[in-house]
Amino acid sequence: MNSNDDQKHVPLRDVAQSPEATARYLANVQRVLLDIGKNLETLAIETRVHLRGTNVEGDRWYHARLRAMPVEKALGQVLKNLNDLTDGLEKTAYKRRAHDEAVVNTAKERKEKELERQRKKNPQQLQAAPNSTQQGAQSQNSGYSVPASIYDLGNRESA
Repeated sequence: MNSNDDQKHVPLRDVAQSPEATARYLANVQRVLLDIGKNLETLAIETRVHLRGTNVEGDRWYHARLRAMPVEKALGQVLKNLNDLTDGLEKTAYKRRAHDEAVVNTAKERKEKELERQRKKNPQQLQAAPNSTQQGAQSQNSGYSVPASIYDLGNRESA
């Protein structure tokens, strides 16, 4: 592949890279689908009225209804699928935002776990480290070094 292929604009790349842009795009798609859904609901009602009103000579009162049921069921299934689709778009926008939050939190959690591992491996060093600057300042003033732990008492230096 040459560099022109890499720099070629891919239609939804910018949208996919930003959770806010993804949410806006999915909201626009959902808005269009909901408008289509309104039209399909109206079509389903009008189809039902027309088909149930279509009687053939010799029909009983329920024959037109029975003939209309498969068409009504098919339109109902389309509306159900459309509603499921719009619900899925909402969930997708939410999960996209949650993904970015999880990525940010993962980095923080890894740093915290690493600090915790270091604390478990060397509990005395990490506890002594924050106090070492205070102890160092005291040792300069008093002329004596302060032991870092109980095991250092034998190796104490004097000024």
